[in-house]
Amino acid sequence: MTKEKNVIRAGRLQHVQTMSDLADALGKKLTTIRNQKPYAAEGHPAPISSPDARNQLWDAEQTAAYYAGQPIPELPQADDDEDLLDRHEAAELLGIAPVTWNTYKKDPALAAGVVLVPAGPKGTEHWPRRLVLAYKDSRPGRGAGGGRREGSGDMIPRDQILPRIAELLDANPAVTVEAVSGTLGITKFPTAQSGLATLRGRRIADLAEKQSGLDLKDAALQLGYPPITHRAAVAFAERELSARSAQPYLQHTADVLAAAGIAQQAQVEMRQLHGGALAAALLLDIDQPAAAAVWDSRYGWRTATSRRHPIGKHTDTAPEGEGIRYLGTGLKPDPEELLAALRDQRRGTKRPKATAEEGTGLEVAE
Repeated sequence: MTKEKNVIRAGRLQHVQTMSDLADALGKKLTTIRNQKPYAAEGHPAPISSPDARNQLWDAEQTAAYYAGQPIPELPQADDDEDLLDRHEAAELLGIAPVTWNTYKKDPALAAGVVLVPAGPKGTEHWPRRLVLAYKDSRPGRGAGGGRREGSGDMIPRDQILPRIAELLDANPAVTVEAVSGTLGITKFPTAQSGLATLRGRRIADLAEKQSGLDLKDAALQLGYPPITHRAAVAFAERELSARSAQPYLQHTADVLAAAGIAQQAQVEMRQLHGGALAAALLLDIDQPAAAAVWDSRYGWRTATSRRHPIGKHTDTAPEGEGIRYLGTGLKPDPEELLAALRDQRRGTKRPKATAEEGTGLEVAE
């Protein structure tokens, strides 16, 4: 069978199947499917989501044929303007990193054309290929008349700063703070300096994940970054890798709470706090006593009273007050233990029992 591209082909949106849909089709619980992973078996239809997508998707006609023991129908192979691309596929089409696409997608034309798959607040964002191609052709700085006008003193929009710095870094890994500032018309400190350190740190983390055991400073050298930039970039890479290491545990916990019917199904978003600590929030269903469950790499899990700002402002001390309970044993308790504590308001403490060394949260990456 021809190897198919990971993309939702034009006209096949109605056949898209989520992991929850697959579980329903097989008459099993979602947690059972996640644990048994039947979709990883040899010969199983490949996902139509990109390999790095958090939410895997399949074509329902293909999986139905597979589990019925029938020949698996092939999907269209030719690219179409109405193909739906997720963030990874859109970024690949533009030749940028997915994190850069997170900023590009705020463009009004892209924002207006976004398609949630499946439909609803829990869906994954996709964009028609034609919109991504149109945006590619109109990117700032590309082609005649593009870029910043000579002598213009206008600052570029904040949401375009990192993408524009990323383009300069792509062209020259050793680009300086001065060059970025002069080219984009942004301040050297902290805007250009912080942007370069952030992007270099992410790319160092990417390379370290691909090459197991690679020292972060060696990764910086491989990427062509000047030694004077290593300290800041490596520090950011360390925090980035810590966040990525904590992500699977937090997503698994989120899935368990959602399957139990007390939390909204969602992709966990990590937030780096001042000083290197990490935090993430899970919104609980409106019939729950607490608004959200918050994980902090220094203190573990706690309840929160605000749905809009559950993590709250960063402080050097653990948040306390009415409606806040610290739950579970240690920094990363078993999801079932957390679930039991959320269901029983008698459990928990007013102050955290778990405290990470030095308050950085970096040790959770082990």
